[in-house]
Amino acid sequence: MAEVSEIDVWRAANQLIQQFPEDPVLEASQRADQAYEAGDMFNFRLWVRITKAVGELLNKRSDSGLLN
Repeated sequence: MAEVSEIDVWRAANQLIQQFPEDPVLEASQRADQAYEAGDMFNFRLWVRITKAVGELLNKRSDSGLLN
């Protein structure tokens, strides 16, 4: 499988924040857990990257006052 680019990880993270505004980090980490339990290490690593990106985006938004 081809590696997923950083920009695609950040796009997925942003989309997850929009789709699950109540707790996007939980959603992403649950998807990582599901991939791990299924033995899908490619998608596990991908969801770990997305989870980290979601956290960073949320931190940047709260630091800039974009979150209420």
